[in-house]
Amino acid sequence: MNIPSELKYTKDHEWIKIDGDVATVGITDFAQGELGDIVYVEVDTLDETLEVEEVFGTVEAVKTVSDLFLPLSGEIIEFNENLEDEPEKVNTDPYGEGWMIKLKFSDESQIDNLLSADDYKAIVSS
Repeated sequence: MNIPSELKYTKDHEWIKIDGDVATVGITDFAQGELGDIVYVEVDTLDETLEVEEVFGTVEAVKTVSDLFLPLSGEIIEFNENLEDEPEKVNTDPYGEGWMIKLKFSDESQIDNLLSADDYKAIVSS
């Protein structure tokens, strides 16, 4: 299981890469493995400001649909449009080309509530 140490994580299986006041968000390798083949990613909250843990979109796999939860409050400023034609990028490269959104976050203190790689690994290993 791939859990990069430089990223932050949520209990809902999103990963977060912080760069200044922008966070790139996707789902973890564990999550995509549990979901199976991803056939569609929907994010209809572009340019909206949402609160932490609000649903920002959905990911659809062959057998299920799962909500995507915002890890930090802020404005969704970008959606990975490549996922419209190639949603399988989430399966093949969840931490790279399979990223989902970029978020301009509004409350830096919320970063402290995210999980480290070790904390996340403990959750998915139990």
